[in-house]
Amino acid sequence: MIVMAILWITEAIPIPVTSLLPVVLFPMFGVVPAIDVSTKYINDTSMLFIGGLVIAVAVEEVNLHKRIAMGIILLLGTQTNMLLLGLMLPTWFLSMWISNTAATSMMLPIIVAVVDQLREMDAPHKKAGKDNLSFEDDHVTPENKYEDQMTRDEVVLTENESHTDDNTMNEKQLIRIGKGLALGVAYGANIGGVATLTGTAPNLILQGQANSLYRSRKEGADSGITFANWMGFGVPLSVLMLFLAWVWLQIYCLRDRCCSRMTATQKSRVKMAMRKEYDKLGPLSFQEVVVIVLFGILVLLWLFRDIPDVGGWRFLFSDDPTSGPYVRDSSAAILIAVLLFILPSNIPRVFCCRRYKDNGDIDYPEYKPILNWQSTVQKIPWGVIILLGGGFALADGSSVSGLSQWVGCQLRVFRHLKSWAMNLILCLIVAGATEITSNTATATLLMPIMAELAINIGEHPLYLMTSAAISCSFAFMLPVATPPNAIVFSTGYLRISDMALAGLVMNLMAVTCLTLAINTWGVPLFGLDTIPDIFKTSAANSTSCDGVMDAMTDLPSFTSTTSSTTL
Repeated sequence: MIVMAILWITEAIPIPVTSLLPVVLFPMFGVVPAIDVSTKYINDTSMLFIGGLVIAVAVEEVNLHKRIAMGIILLLGTQTNMLLLGLMLPTWFLSMWISNTAATSMMLPIIVAVVDQLREMDAPHKKAGKDNLSFEDDHVTPENKYEDQMTRDEVVLTENESHTDDNTMNEKQLIRIGKGLALGVAYGANIGGVATLTGTAPNLILQGQANSLYRSRKEGADSGITFANWMGFGVPLSVLMLFLAWVWLQIYCLRDRCCSRMTATQKSRVKMAMRKEYDKLGPLSFQEVVVIVLFGILVLLWLFRDIPDVGGWRFLFSDDPTSGPYVRDSSAAILIAVLLFILPSNIPRVFCCRRYKDNGDIDYPEYKPILNWQSTVQKIPWGVIILLGGGFALADGSSVSGLSQWVGCQLRVFRHLKSWAMNLILCLIVAGATEITSNTATATLLMPIMAELAINIGEHPLYLMTSAAISCSFAFMLPVATPPNAIVFSTGYLRISDMALAGLVMNLMAVTCLTLAINTWGVPLFGLDTIPDIFKTSAANSTSCDGVMDAMTDLPSFTSTTSSTTL
């Protein structure tokens, strides 16, 4: 674990390559047989992740994410604080379903376009009103003629407008607006991943390791973490954090500009820039409609697979007494992913949908599916999938060897603290650590330790595991902390000091929100008020850690079959 932690932090070799080391080291040192450690690299959680990635590729392939983003921005308007919200909302929503890196990259040219338009309007040597009118005329098309006429009227009304009034932005204010927009997009991307189980890798690591922990105590046991109850927990938390981030950025960056209105000329410029980007997308295509329908079906399958005390569609199928339900969230994800490689990207020419050539012959267009494997395979981050598997293998080795239980015993110093205080301290530590390390690697190392610590102090294991996993997404302070931060830092609007100061406050607010969530609505959703019977026995056996300490001094006695009960 120490070797892998050092290599993950320093990235002396690629992170996915480090994740393969358990396949070599665990068998060599007699911890876990190679046949067992290898099976940890592809499991139910990995397949759920792969299915989600394929669907995300489809959303990007048909440019549906751009249409959603531009539509929200145009809907919310061009007032400065609403423009900030308009950039944060689509980034936040898209990051629930697609890579936060892709969502941020998509918003980057929009940020630059908005700031450039504002700077052009407030440059020392501005064009005359006549020039502004000709700018609008250059963009008149039959499709937007009416809207352009309204825009020209606004420009004419402001032709003699004084640019020295209270609404005029100087260069310093423009820089602050650029900072606010850039940070808003980065925060929206990081916060959005918290809302869904597939939104970010630490969430899936939590589910995979929690299921493994339950099954190590009892065959067929399940942690109860599903897509539905995770959204019930994550969406309210994410919305609360997004609102606080929006308010904080108005205070930190926009300041006196947060509620001030743009002049009509400024508004028309920004509106024109946004509309130009939206018009490039053209009308809604057939393949976009297909992806929207499939995406909606998938979300419904995830939400209604297994509803506590109600039921779900999984009960239409059998259950296995040792491994649990036959169908899981991964089944739905892979089903929709496969359909994306089958369904056509154009309207099929059948029956009344046939088209005819000029000579009267039927037009048979070439069949082309929405996704093809050659392009899809290039866009899926296979390294992250290997990293997930390496984390599951490392967690299994830590459990089998007794290391995670030993570390849990060492951390029993926290048992004298109130549960919420201990949870708050651990979340702050994790949020600080993830600023300089990979959030996936951090979650991988911490999950087995958090589980044993919770069991040793008499808490539900999901109480600390869930908090630690979500805290791994609170990387708001440094450009190197997460790809969205690095992307917005490349705009040139931000300095590291700007990001660190704003991110410090954001980290504190996020941890506070998480502590509130896990101790309120998280309790009934995950059943945190009742410790499962399979862990009560383990907790009773671990009231004294002397046996564990003695066992750890006798390393040669450890084998791959050693159990925590023996320890």
